[in-house]
Amino acid sequence: MTVQNRRQFLASSAGLVIGVALPLKGRAQSGAAAALGDGTIAEGAFAPNAFIRIAPDNTVTVLCKHIEFGQGPYTGLATLVAEELDADWSQMRVESAPANDELYKNLAFGLQGTGGSTAMANSFMQMRQAGAAARTMLVSAAADRWGVDPSTVSVEKGVVSDGSNSATFGELAEAAAEARVPVEPAVKNPSEFTLIGTDVPKVDSRAKSNGTAMFTMDVYRDGMETVVTRRPSVIGATVASYDDSAALDVPGVTAVRQIPQGIAVYATSTYAALKGREALSVEWDMSNAETRSSDEIFADFREMANSQGTVVEETGDSAGAIEGAETVLEATFEFPFLAHAPMEPLDAVIEVTDGAAEVWMGAQFPTADKGVITQTLGLNPEDVTMNVMLAGGSFGRRAQPTAHIGAEIAEIAKAAGGNGSWKLVWTREDDLTGAYYRPITVHKMRGGIDAEGNIVGWEDRVVNQSITAGTPFDQGGADPTSFEGSTKMPYDLPNVTVDWVKADMPVPVLWWRSVGHTHTAYATEVFLDELLEAAGKDPVQGRLDLIKDEAGRDRGVLERVAELAGWDGQRVKGDRAYGVAVHESFSSYVAQIVEVSDQGGMPKVHKVWCAIDCGVAVNPNVIRAQIEGGVGYGLGTALFNALELGEGGEVRQKNFDTYRMLRISEMPDVEVAIIESEMDPTGVGEPGTPPIAPAVANAWRALKGESPRRLPFKQAGV
Repeated sequence: MTVQNRRQFLASSAGLVIGVALPLKGRAQSGAAAALGDGTIAEGAFAPNAFIRIAPDNTVTVLCKHIEFGQGPYTGLATLVAEELDADWSQMRVESAPANDELYKNLAFGLQGTGGSTAMANSFMQMRQAGAAARTMLVSAAADRWGVDPSTVSVEKGVVSDGSNSATFGELAEAAAEARVPVEPAVKNPSEFTLIGTDVPKVDSRAKSNGTAMFTMDVYRDGMETVVTRRPSVIGATVASYDDSAALDVPGVTAVRQIPQGIAVYATSTYAALKGREALSVEWDMSNAETRSSDEIFADFREMANSQGTVVEETGDSAGAIEGAETVLEATFEFPFLAHAPMEPLDAVIEVTDGAAEVWMGAQFPTADKGVITQTLGLNPEDVTMNVMLAGGSFGRRAQPTAHIGAEIAEIAKAAGGNGSWKLVWTREDDLTGAYYRPITVHKMRGGIDAEGNIVGWEDRVVNQSITAGTPFDQGGADPTSFEGSTKMPYDLPNVTVDWVKADMPVPVLWWRSVGHTHTAYATEVFLDELLEAAGKDPVQGRLDLIKDEAGRDRGVLERVAELAGWDGQRVKGDRAYGVAVHESFSSYVAQIVEVSDQGGMPKVHKVWCAIDCGVAVNPNVIRAQIEGGVGYGLGTALFNALELGEGGEVRQKNFDTYRMLRISEMPDVEVAIIESEMDPTGVGEPGTPPIAPAVANAWRALKGESPRRLPFKQAGV
């Protein structure tokens, strides 16, 4: 629904639109403008944030400030509102909020965006208060209508009643819009929850199942052209010259234009655009390209790991402790570039009409995309409308601090000039060869054990690129996303040094599901397991002995998963081996135990037991689904995936035949235990991924004697 259509709908519905963090004298109807994002505020405005619309037809629509690409914020945020509103779940609807930092910012970021497993955490109280405020206003309207004290009015499953009279939300909406908006409405005690903590059906499942859900690829505008861009096969190369004569001879190709991202081919269909791109002849300038192979980059990183970097955590004297240790272990772990490979590759649609632009895309940072589009086209912000579409996955790929897809679709429109509409399409080959990968990383580890089997020294040197350098997220100094998880471990180790060596190279890198934790969990949990094994200690009890906080949440998930898996200390039983890992990320605590066998020289993971402490479980089914998905995503990557640069820097993997996903027959049975908690919700989308690879590596070492030093398992010759 466009902003114009939404405005017309609201005008005709004469319903109740409300927000939170409101001035004392604000009135509900003034939130309509804020909900539309058109910047106009009526007299007596109360809005900075409008999240709820209640229409005369009794539907409750939640404007979701977070993009929905399968991780569940539509359902989660609607649950929070419905809980405090005492709505019936069948009433609930969700729409994407427009791009507006002031109204819809992520409270963890300070700008509108989704990522870092923050959607539920930053919205928990905000959306509950929005629902509670709406409920208070409906009760007030009902009490005025019936001439009773508001304390005698109750709400249950979308019906407001005082015992003698009753009304639906829709019947009270217009009157409620005139009620005073409570500034800090009281919210429920957890013991009163009726929806939070239950498996309510996801609000978007039906539309996604029957094909009515609208994704960017489903958007068609009158006269729209499809555009694909020819990019270099070596990352960092730029256009030196090109010949478009053969491309222009392809039926359906309407134009070929150079843009900063490469050579754009415009056509009347996707097929014609692709055939036109194939026919292009391009000469590339390689002066700023990354021409090293992955093996050469790893060799350079290993050399860099011989020199100390920026110390990011230090306790005691690790070098002295290791020097005086009875036993010293060393290990170097290597992690390749990884592509995100979401099911829906990147795409965007833009329509320019008489100095205004409307955009449709799966924007994870919509205001960033809008800002770049506005600047590129030389428009005023109020003349650019951003429609945040459903998206088929992301895993970090759509979280673009440089807004490069917004920039590309804007450059396509700018190069064409005038009015028109264009759809940018990235193919799977574009997706895998177009950079913005998880960084190549090397961990150089050292650890020392005394004669009693105690770990007395620990060192971890991390070498990789900074993801945030040169972006709006760059805060100067060390980039915590490069080494997060290698610091602040839950274990009581007396002498620790963690340092980071920053590597610079032309390959753009990006957050990948669980970001730094994806490699730090492997390096720390595998190396710790090896130290415990060398000390003759049980891997579960050995970890518990190192967690000194008796009430620690790390301890809680580890004890729970051991109970769940029936851990008895036997790492090998017949042809099956068992491994464990525990890791905290995005303020959630996850422990996993896996059951592994040898199938043709590769690990076959039969079962994964998982315990997670993520605070209040708003939707347990969504949590279980995210953990299962995180396990599958992390397992497939650990077993099979590496995005490799070959000789001369050309990307080797171009589609799923060489960058293969985990098959359904390879997906293990996953049993998830959610720790009961009254803490505010924390991350769910990412924390299930980090522990799976080290747990499998630890089980594999129990079975075969060693863990891979370079992932994936397949490449390591396992």
